[in-house]
Amino acid sequence: MPLIDLSGERFQVEVSGPEGAPPLVLSHSLGCTLNMWDEVVPLFARTRRVIRYDARGHGASAAPDQVYAMGDLGRDVLAILDRLGLAHADFCGLSLGGMVGQWLALNAPQRLTRLVLSNTTAHAGPPRFWDQRIKAVRRDGVEPIADSVIDSWFTPDYRATAPARVASVRAMVTGTSPAGYMGTSAAMRDMDFRHDLKAVRTQTLVIVSDGDRSTPPAWGEAIAAAIPGAKLARLPGGHLSAIEQPEAFVRTVDGFLG
Repeated sequence: MPLIDLSGERFQVEVSGPEGAPPLVLSHSLGCTLNMWDEVVPLFARTRRVIRYDARGHGASAAPDQVYAMGDLGRDVLAILDRLGLAHADFCGLSLGGMVGQWLALNAPQRLTRLVLSNTTAHAGPPRFWDQRIKAVRRDGVEPIADSVIDSWFTPDYRATAPARVASVRAMVTGTSPAGYMGTSAAMRDMDFRHDLKAVRTQTLVIVSDGDRSTPPAWGEAIAAAIPGAKLARLPGGHLSAIEQPEAFVRTVDGFLG
């Protein structure tokens, strides 16, 4: 997986699928890496040029020890598109990635062809929750919060039937730079798109999951209601729908993208 330089910062980016196919950017959750998409990339890459990356603060990408803003994460996507010579692309973001997608739709809509917002929210809850999380990670690192994160991400059935994959996701969480986790948590704390989404004009699909305890379905339903003309799709399973329900996830996204 190549590392590319974007204005002096290192980012890990992987491109799959046939050259010349419609480009699709995949953007992952807080505490994950581009490997969150392992189940769906081979399916998407049959007909699309799939671009996935480690977000700022995650995996092998730059993780400066500072407060991030959602605009920082969104501008990273624009820089990746520029580096790849792409004027625009379809964008699919899950959880944190969906927040980045909302920023792009509001601030750089000309770079988006269509938008998929999966298992996400326009407002990530009270700032005190994130302040407490940042304080805990600063004090003890990411490891002590990993089990509670995993518990909220996966349904009990999936944890029982796919322990190896759950363990691999937990390893992503614990492998996240504390600086990166804290910086990204600050971006999520400070984000609030609830009153802006009515201005989105990009064709949008919102995906919710019935068993999602991190971003309950009502949060996604509110996004779909706020964006003019947005479509809503519902999947079974938990928060990381691209892992728990990969075939249904790809079928739903492909059905929207055409």
